[in-house]
Amino acid sequence: MDIKSTEINLLTPSSKLPLYNKRILVTAPRNYAYRLSEQITKKGGLPILMPTIETSYLPDYSELDAALKCIKDFNWIIFTSRNGIAAFFHRMNELNISVSVLENCQLCALGKDSEILLSFSGKVDLIPKEASPGGIVVELAKVPQIQDKKVLIPAPEVVGLPEPNVIPNLITDLENLGIKVTRVPTYITQGLDKNIYSIELNLIRQGNINVIAFSSTAEIESFLRMVNSQSDYEDCAIACFGPYTSANAQQLGVNVSIVSEDYSSFEGFAEAIARFFAV
Repeated sequence: MDIKSTEINLLTPSSKLPLYNKRILVTAPRNYAYRLSEQITKKGGLPILMPTIETSYLPDYSELDAALKCIKDFNWIIFTSRNGIAAFFHRMNELNISVSVLENCQLCALGKDSEILLSFSGKVDLIPKEASPGGIVVELAKVPQIQDKKVLIPAPEVVGLPEPNVIPNLITDLENLGIKVTRVPTYITQGLDKNIYSIELNLIRQGNINVIAFSSTAEIESFLRMVNSQSDYEDCAIACFGPYTSANAQQLGVNVSIVSEDYSSFEGFAEAIARFFAV
């Protein structure tokens, strides 16, 4: 009988797996880091966690609360991250707002994020073929009379770091379609103190890390504030979760060796890293 399961890989000796003896530094925030680490482990790799950014609840919900009070005015709610989904519905729950108020809203999420959106709302109306902001724009451009629609984008409030261009570019592209876009802060993204990572930063400088895996531009921005110069990480291959993060890394002066073609899930990211070492 042919049984296929990712769990079977856990019975395979590590030495037979593609990332055996490879130390992969994971810079994603905690709620993403464990999911990526699981995929790296399944391929025999040794994930080392060094979240360079942290996400947290807002200290002031006035803007989000105002948007929730008039949520029926929006035709679409576009979620660009798992964090945005979780924080949005957390606030709805705190205010005892029923998900039934979203009946007339179309809900959009990217890739695997659609699963958590479905668990909270009971529906997902759009999952773009390309799991990216660009994919959102392509799909919405096909919607009849889209120029008459109102779109809400729950977004992070970036603290202590330059805001990545991802959300601003998405808003510009949607506005170019004639859409009225409202951006509302839903959670905080901020850099972490490099002093908590003296051990990990020494491993990087000593050449003991094979790959640094970035899943977002904010992670790169914060990481670059933790190192002294490019020479600190010159012995590490740089991996980026998709072309958008890769393009921003290049703009920040980081040479990228690995870009995942499948960026709808961390499984695709781990697979791209494994292929790099298979060459």
